Amino acid sequence: MNPTQPYAVPFNRPYMTGNELTYIAQAHALGNLAGDGPFTARCQQWLKTQTGSGQALLTHSCTAALEMAALLLDLRPGDEVIMPSYTFVSTANAFALRGATPVFVDIRRDTLNLDEMLVEQAITPKTRAIVVVHYAGVSCEMDTLLAIATAHGLKVVEDAAQGVLSRYKGRELGAVGDIGAYSFHETKNVISGEGGALLVNRDELAQQAEIIREKGTDRSRFFRGEVDKYTWQSIGSSFLPSELTAAFLWAQLEQAESLTRRRLALWDTYHASLVELENRGLIRRPVIPADCEHNGHMYYVLLAPDIDRGAVLQHLKSAGVHAVFHYVPLHSAPAGLQIGRAAAILPVTDALSAQLIRLPMWIGLTAEQQAYIVATLTEGVSIARK
Repeated sequence: MNPTQPYAVPFNRPYMTGNELTYIAQAHALGNLAGDGPFTARCQQWLKTQTGSGQALLTHSCTAALEMAALLLDLRPGDEVIMPSYTFVSTANAFALRGATPVFVDIRRDTLNLDEMLVEQAITPKTRAIVVVHYAGVSCEMDTLLAIATAHGLKVVEDAAQGVLSRYKGRELGAVGDIGAYSFHETKNVISGEGGALLVNRDELAQQAEIIREKGTDRSRFFRGEVDKYTWQSIGSSFLPSELTAAFLWAQLEQAESLTRRRLALWDTYHASLVELENRGLIRRPVIPADCEHNGHMYYVLLAPDIDRGAVLQHLKSAGVHAVFHYVPLHSAPAGLQIGRAAAILPVTDALSAQLIRLPMWIGLTAEQQAYIVATLTEGVSIARK
């Protein structure tokens, strides 16, 4: 394939429900383009009702929501926060910005989530929180992690960037721990281009979350008539998305259940189509524990250790299929070596991160395209054994 030409099958293609531009026009007609207008209120109420969270606040990204979480925890230099190494950089950056040290723990082989059996041994007198990442919209083992946190007086932050409408034992991800963070980036199931949300699941943190989001002021209380003026109350920043972003998001949230069902159908097609390749020992398909209800966010495969991932990706690229690897583990990245530390060696993270390939996943992907992707992947892994 000519590298200057677009992929025949792109990795992602943002989907619009049909009402996005109508709602953006309505927001403009109302003359309310800054944050916290009527569309923001609708989105936040939807999130509260859907998740059962005590408070939902839209943000301009999931990164912003995680940074708010770090501020809510009042982290200081010298504090430690436990998290997986196999995650996006925002998970660590948000807490490192407050001076805290990310402490990296290995992941499970089945879900690629934080290994709950390794967390307790990583706790020190400096530990303040456990940050879980629900990889591919599949929940971590939350009951165990919450029990550990309670025993040690720690907070649990859910990086549920990929977990909108995923559940653990019937509970919505993001609303299980103390604080949750969602992403509405264009690669997610429900999108607004850029965007996110903070879920606050502890009443004692709710008012402070509003203050942090409003540049450290009690402006929200002022607009509700609870104070006669608003003033600077504490440290904070500007975390609000514009009303245009919220208007776009509202069109997506209205159809969130339908969007999830359509992605799950694509996921199921991949899963059924790749049984033979797994039976031949060439790949491993995703594993979904019985207590987890996922949202079809992504479909990945883990290549057998004797298969050259670079060669497989190049074969897919040459055939016009844009497949990608995922995170470079944070514990081995330059900033991770400088800012964080590994609690121990992380053999599962090191091994699986080098074997993973994400396949194209977007609403509108046809059965013919999926069959082509599977056939091309099959060819690639067959010829790429080392």
